[in-house]
Amino acid sequence: MSKALILIAACFCLTACGLAETGAAAAAAGASKAEEIKQAKQTEARIQQQVEAANHEAAKQRQQAEADGQ
Repeated sequence: MSKALILIAACFCLTACGLAETGAAAAAAGASKAEEIKQAKQTEARIQQQVEAANHEAAKQRQQAEADGQ
């Protein structure tokens, strides 16, 4: 009987370790995804600034071309 209890207790402990490891892996994956999202938002903001700068420059060139044409 005591050998059976020791075996059951050992199995339970190993199962708990597996659950903890799974939880740790999920937390690490979540942190990784959060960092990935943060970087994607930074990239999006940088690209948006570049697009706005290009649009501003194009508007300046159009105005200059219109002024030169008159």
